[in-house]
Amino acid sequence: MALDVCPSPSNGLPGFCFYSVLFYYFLFEAQSAGLGQSHQDSSFNSPRLTLQNRFLAESNNTVMDSENKTAKCSEKINGGSQLKEAFKMLDANFFNDTKVVDIAREAKEFNSPIFAANRKLVASENGGLHNPSCLIFNPEWTGGRVENASKRFNYPTLSGIHKPKTEEDIAFMSILELGELIKTEQITSQELVRIFLQRLKRYNPVLESVITYTDELAYKQAKEADALLAKGVYLGPLHGIPYGLKDIIAVPGYKTTWGSRSFKDQVLNIEAWVYKRLKSAGAILVAKLVSGSLAYDDIWFGGRTRNPWNIEEFSTGSSAGPAASTSAGMVPFAIGSETAGSITYPAARCGVTALRPTFGTVGRTGVMSLAESLDKLGPFCRIAADCAIVLDAIRGKDPDDPSSRYVPLDDPFSVDIKRLTVGYTDDAEIEVVNVLKSKGVNMVPFKLNYTVNSVQGILNFTMDVETLAHFDEWQRSREDDLYEAQDQWPTELHRARVIPAVDYVQAQRARGKLIREVKESFTVDAFIGNATDWEKVCLGNLVGLPVIVVPTGFKNISNPPSEGTRRRTTITTGIYARPNHDHIALALAMAYQLVTDHHKQRPPIDNLGPKDTVPDPPTVIIPPRRLHL
Repeated sequence: MALDVCPSPSNGLPGFCFYSVLFYYFLFEAQSAGLGQSHQDSSFNSPRLTLQNRFLAESNNTVMDSENKTAKCSEKINGGSQLKEAFKMLDANFFNDTKVVDIAREAKEFNSPIFAANRKLVASENGGLHNPSCLIFNPEWTGGRVENASKRFNYPTLSGIHKPKTEEDIAFMSILELGELIKTEQITSQELVRIFLQRLKRYNPVLESVITYTDELAYKQAKEADALLAKGVYLGPLHGIPYGLKDIIAVPGYKTTWGSRSFKDQVLNIEAWVYKRLKSAGAILVAKLVSGSLAYDDIWFGGRTRNPWNIEEFSTGSSAGPAASTSAGMVPFAIGSETAGSITYPAARCGVTALRPTFGTVGRTGVMSLAESLDKLGPFCRIAADCAIVLDAIRGKDPDDPSSRYVPLDDPFSVDIKRLTVGYTDDAEIEVVNVLKSKGVNMVPFKLNYTVNSVQGILNFTMDVETLAHFDEWQRSREDDLYEAQDQWPTELHRARVIPAVDYVQAQRARGKLIREVKESFTVDAFIGNATDWEKVCLGNLVGLPVIVVPTGFKNISNPPSEGTRRRTTITTGIYARPNHDHIALALAMAYQLVTDHHKQRPPIDNLGPKDTVPDPPTVIIPPRRLHL
């Protein structure tokens, strides 16, 4: 096969052999992935030679017609210039011409059939619900034996709790308080279901935080909970308590939309492990709450979720529905998820207490997967004690999730905080530092020291490559053209398509170095710091650190109306602990909340102020999440 028919490089022009081989190989791979073509391209499915056949036909043409030789050479040379850029894009433009020809031939003959075979085996369905990776991230630092993994926490007993006169007051009670009302038969689960469903339907038109109401299921479960109690069977503090699930969590008989118009009619007859755990604890599902489309941000197929504390703002983060609904008293608690900030960001924006647990603490069977080495489920609640109660109910080994573990947590209600040394960073809320110090905690200035300077880039590579593996078919079928925000997943996953496997592995090696350095530098029992600093968000998720977001106050909104407003900007902080030490963060947050009342404040969704109106569309511009160095 005579390829070297154009002037050679020694004559000042690149031979088309090395460029055309790899150029057509890259184009073939891009076409098979559905990139570079639009729905409007009428020629995409038209009868024509495939790229492979075109290449073979052209490369086997050993004798060019003299009249067409110059034109064809120019065409190949032009393709070669594009291929140079392709190699630069992969940071691999160090091969000579001969090696590139070999790479292209062998990749086409050897790699492509394996790509196709593996995709057929595991990638025909989107969302990563099946066929988890055998490469499992374990954030464990000690490697010791698992003790007390199945031992339940010892919850405090409340006394003297009486049913409030108004349903508004009932709606803002904690799980412990509502549980006491149910246990003492001052209220029934069916009554609570009615109250919270009414609030969900009342405020959802403004907040856009609910995707599906589960009325029929809720009343059925509530009736069963009331019947059990009548027989003297009390399942614990979650018995009869309504709650919501982020709509990436499957419940049989109901849509699981993943917040995306591509999947808005999807029904998964899978019972998610976390749903089963809550059901066995007696909790009552009243709604499937908004997930940003494919768990990216607060934009979903039905709109964009708002912040109850300032409804001109959006809630940020893909656990938008759980955060906004909990903040507005539409549910006592909700389950959200985080891959990179989707618990911490909306919790901070909406002013609720929320826990991102140690990676692997809560099983993920039946939950849409983005990045298997990053995804976590966690509770949004009114108070830290409620987070502890919910965590206790949902933690444990999920037999169908290889990443889940029996995490040996101690009882957060029994932690002696006076024996702890807690650091505080430069961006910590000083009130939290002072309160904990006044309660006997040894507070010291602190900074995590590490030399890895690509933390944010490692997070992006890890998240995007693993996400694309779970949504490969979605991209190949060009469903991403329908995505609600084209500057979000479509852009990121286009980039992910050209991240070489070797560089994904290098990123994981760098992640390992980061984990070792953080472990060595983590010389305190916990530390207080900003919960939404992007570097900390990336680092915490890569390392697997637990963090609890705690409301610490309020400030005026920017550009308030001249007549005044009740809208506020929430102030929060994060309490970080070592992996498997969620109980330390929870204990510190509970101690802080015992003597403060920021978490008890209610957002002004009914009364913004005497002359306050919110512009439509809002004038507040929420900056996009930074996903780069």
